Amino acid sequence: MEKYIALALHYMKRIHPVLFWYMLAVHILGILGLWRIPQCSNETLFFALILGQTCGLGITVGAHRLWAHRSFEASFPVRFVLMLLNCVANQGSILHWVRDHRVHHKHTETTADPHNAQNGFFFSHVGWLLIKKHKDVKIAGSEIDCSDVLEDWNVWIQDKCHPFLELYMCFIMPAQVASHFWGEEFWNGFFVIGATRYLIGLHATWCVNSVAHLFGDHPYDAQSYPAENPFVAFITLGEGWHNWHHKYPFDYATSEFGFSAQFNPSKVVIDLLAMFGQVWNRKRATAAWAMGRIKREKNRELGIPDPKPLLRPWEIERNAKIQ
Repeated sequence: MEKYIALALHYMKRIHPVLFWYMLAVHILGILGLWRIPQCSNETLFFALILGQTCGLGITVGAHRLWAHRSFEASFPVRFVLMLLNCVANQGSILHWVRDHRVHHKHTETTADPHNAQNGFFFSHVGWLLIKKHKDVKIAGSEIDCSDVLEDWNVWIQDKCHPFLELYMCFIMPAQVASHFWGEEFWNGFFVIGATRYLIGLHATWCVNSVAHLFGDHPYDAQSYPAENPFVAFITLGEGWHNWHHKYPFDYATSEFGFSAQFNPSKVVIDLLAMFGQVWNRKRATAAWAMGRIKREKNRELGIPDPKPLLRPWEIERNAKIQ
């Protein structure tokens, strides 16, 4: 118990006041929105559901697969729409999102990882946003080159309008649409389509950092903590196939198989856009994995065992107590 109290006091000293109060406000508004759901029209609830799914593409297809990993190229209209959807999702500017994500991949689960899962579930889920960044994270972030991202006018203009454009698109715009087109009460739209939908989207995205780093299988890289997690894939439009993604981050699909085998709506959207010539140069890692699989099978024939998953600090501590 003393250990956990000391750890709590340590993090309290590092609280980021602006983000702490912002996150607290977001959760209060989102929970208050639940009480307004019975007052909303069917059109409002349907719009909240559709907007919650489509704005997620601004993160999965846009910030993640397009801008952070450059796993495909897209036309200006596609990039513009993805930027607007990213604003509705409201998870920080694309520039900042890309920087943190590239740092995460380069320094996965070290002190330089912004949401280091070695610090436990709560930290990797939301705690990392509530405290000031570790000095190693700041150093790593300053060394990451994001100049390629700023070459895109869409990213540049969003960064210049940050955070006001995102706040408007996330909370105000949905309420205005509902009020104008089907006469919904403005505050119902603000709380339900804005705040509650936003809160659910945040926690879904955070599950990639927490749940998919702590629970699941490791078929592609046994010594990589990120895991294949179908639940996370379901709530994040296909982002839960995380062992594959960390093994092959340049793969636009972020998964080995197609939609029929692995739930991945984001890949389907990219493929549909490619059919209409709006997306091209989609990168895949299936050839690399095929060679890796052949090597693994040869090692098995030679009697060389597969690498064992790495233990977490608390697993090592627990095993030491058992012994």
